[in-house]
Amino acid sequence: MQRPRIPAAIWALGLVSMFMDISSEMIHSLLPMFLATSLGVSATAIGLIEGLAESTALIVKVFSGVLSDWLGKRKGLALLGYALGAVTKPFFALATGAGLVVAARLVDRVGKGIRGAPRDALVADLTPPEVRGAAFGLRQSLDTVGAFLGPLLATAFMLLWADDFRAVFWVAVVPGVIAVAVLALGVREPERHSGERRVNPIRRETLRQLGPGYWWVVALGSVFTLARFSEAFLVLRAQQLGVSMALVPLVMVAMNAVYAASAYPFGWLADRVSHTRLLGAGLVVLIASDVLLARAAGLPGLLAGVALWGIHMGMTQGLLVAMVADTAPAPLRGTAYGVFNLASGLAMLLASVVAGGLWDAFGPGATFWAGAGFAGLSLALLLRHPGSAGRLSAESGR
Repeated sequence: MQRPRIPAAIWALGLVSMFMDISSEMIHSLLPMFLATSLGVSATAIGLIEGLAESTALIVKVFSGVLSDWLGKRKGLALLGYALGAVTKPFFALATGAGLVVAARLVDRVGKGIRGAPRDALVADLTPPEVRGAAFGLRQSLDTVGAFLGPLLATAFMLLWADDFRAVFWVAVVPGVIAVAVLALGVREPERHSGERRVNPIRRETLRQLGPGYWWVVALGSVFTLARFSEAFLVLRAQQLGVSMALVPLVMVAMNAVYAASAYPFGWLADRVSHTRLLGAGLVVLIASDVLLARAAGLPGLLAGVALWGIHMGMTQGLLVAMVADTAPAPLRGTAYGVFNLASGLAMLLASVVAGGLWDAFGPGATFWAGAGFAGLSLALLLRHPGSAGRLSAESGR
């Protein structure tokens, strides 16, 4: 039996993510330096700004997912979120003090929080179960293309315009506007049954519909995230190994290039093989990456570790998101993604705090050895309860 094709709307959603990531990363890859050098903001204040921004996105994700389920509509909320992201971009270029940057950064993250869960639920709504892994992999791959094109373009324009931050920020407005236009014109929301009754998704009896399989995926995603702290430590490791400041951002370009290249093939594979095996293989790759990064003495070891990190991301991130869709009832997918994102985000915050403490106390090697240890514990948990993930494979129609 021939598998259905990935709908054109999924390609459109992938392009939306790509253009918005180009826009955002052109700014975010330069923003710390802009705040420090042009606006005189301290490193402590920069860290506080970023912490507030990411915390805001986490909180909003839960409420936007719940709201999309209650409304029975996804596209409108996703469009609002992307529009807020695009609207904030000119304010970075206009800022003459930290206040406007903070406001723009927070509104930008509110936009990200609003769009994330409804967008993922929309992908699940639009895609036949037989190709859901490939669809999420495709969207993630195009998103990650934007994540490495943005810093590349920012570097090129900074070289071309003699470190003119504001000129680069103005250019970043263009892909943001394109993202909103593609979503508005290129995606149609699937029809809902007119007789469906609105139900509050956060009522106890409604939440009971999120069964043990779903909560297993939430727990699994959180444990995975504990084993994979912020990619900022990849950048710090590069700097610590003596890579010049001008070239350090290219470490993230390299990681995202590998991630983008591997996300769709592994998403395609996820529709055909055991989820348990693929997740387990991803953890083995992460352990190898951490070991290489812990032992790296120069550029070759660093690049090998970063490449394996990107492969791990391609193997596991789209798969975990697809598993949420497989285990959550369709009317509650927005809520399900909101809770999943919140749990994973909190785990990322905890993992990064621990990683930073180990870095300061014992050095870079300790951070990556601890990451390998957490990944090993995650692998043991997965192998001890393989049935849960295995059942998801069968349910997804591979």
